[in-house]
Amino acid sequence: MRQLPVIFKRELGSYFATPLAFVFIEIFLVLSGVFTFYLGSFYERNQADLAPFFDVHPWLYLFLLPALAMRLWSEERKSGSIELLMTLPVSCFEAVVGKFLAAWVVAGITLLLTLPMVLTVNYLGNPDNGVILTGYLGSWLLAGTYLAIGSCMSAMAKSQVIALILAFLVCFLFVACGFSLVLDALNPWAPQWLLDLLASLSLLTHFGTISKGLIDLRDPLYFLSVIVAWLMATVVTVNLKKAE
Repeated sequence: MRQLPVIFKRELGSYFATPLAFVFIEIFLVLSGVFTFYLGSFYERNQADLAPFFDVHPWLYLFLLPALAMRLWSEERKSGSIELLMTLPVSCFEAVVGKFLAAWVVAGITLLLTLPMVLTVNYLGNPDNGVILTGYLGSWLLAGTYLAIGSCMSAMAKSQVIALILAFLVCFLFVACGFSLVLDALNPWAPQWLLDLLASLSLLTHFGTISKGLIDLRDPLYFLSVIVAWLMATVVTVNLKKAE
């Protein structure tokens, strides 16, 4: 794992060497503010919390994070630099984890830049900052899950556009399987065990629990296990593509 920090620094620097990270951060901050204060009726609710802010994260991430992840591997394959990368004294696992961590840190920096919202809600009232803190933790874990899925899709596709579409579709399935409209539509004919399984696999279910301040060890473990599973799938995919 000695080369992991090198890969991480290289990838993190590449995000800020181009407008990609800045555009992602700006779009997220603007949209999260609009959805929280205007569409989320932040002031009209007359409650000192950030529930409207966290409620939109699964949907904002669904559209924004696949765009952040699509370049992780598809750009390397398209430019041919993946062959050069794999000739260096670095394992495939180190490369996958290093690239993922760089993207995850960009997402974390974006979340940190929303701290003025925390200051605002504390100025206006007396919120439960423990709940807000767990909401941020859940949001970061959620972002990591989207990015891990996007990493695997990027390794599968040589085109960034195709990687973007695949990541969006897979992430949407993980979100929609716990959506009440989907479960209600399946309820007349699907057995209860299937509905419970779908709900347990949904990102919405686990993120909703954490964002409400209800810390159940199963929820962070779910996100971490999904992240690890998709990163392992990325390692396998990169090795297969390398062998082609």
